[in-house]
Amino acid sequence: MTRAAASLVLVLVLVALMGVASVVSWFEPQLLLCLAGWGDQLNWAQTYEEALFLSRSRNKPLMVLFLLEDCPRSQAFKQAFNENDKIQRILDEDFVVFNMMQETVDQHLSPDGQYVPRIIFVDPSMTVRDDIIGRYSNRLYGYEVEDMNVLLENMKKAKKLLKVSAVSRRTTPTSTHSLPESTAAEV
Repeated sequence: MTRAAASLVLVLVLVALMGVASVVSWFEPQLLLCLAGWGDQLNWAQTYEEALFLSRSRNKPLMVLFLLEDCPRSQAFKQAFNENDKIQRILDEDFVVFNMMQETVDQHLSPDGQYVPRIIFVDPSMTVRDDIIGRYSNRLYGYEVEDMNVLLENMKKAKKLLKVSAVSRRTTPTSTHSLPESTAAEV
C-alpha cells in the first residue's frame, strides 16, 4: 500500500472514531507540518498571502519553494535541504519561507516555466528577484540535491540585496519586476 493510501485509510478511521470536527482540529497542526516537511524549527507561512504580508512586515526576503509531494527529485531535494544546518539557520533567522505544493497561474512565479524543484526569491517590496538564479540555463530557478552551496550563496545574495534595496528605496526605487497587489489572490 502506498504512503498516500495508508494516510487516507488512517484519516478515514479517525473520522469514523472521532468525528470530522475532532479530526480536523487535531490534524491541522500536524497536517501543516507534514506539508512543509522541512523540520520543526522553521516558521512556515501557511498561504502565499501570509508570506507576502510577513515579508513586508518583518522586512525579510521571501523564499518560495515549488515542490511536489509525489516527485522523487523534490523529495531528494527536501531531504538534502533539511539536513543542511547552514541553510536551516539562515532561513530561520533571516527569511520568510513558503512551500508552494502546487503550481500557480502567476507568471511572475514561473517566469521560465513550471518545473520542480524551483525556488523564487521575493523581496519585501513584492519584487520577484530575477537576478537570483540557480546554475541551470534551461531552468533558471531550478535546484538539485548537489546545489545546496549554490542555494546558500543565493540566500546570502538575497539578504545583501535586501539591505541595498532598503537603502536605495530611500533615494530611488529599484526592482527587477514587481508583483501586482492582486497577485496574491490569483495564486
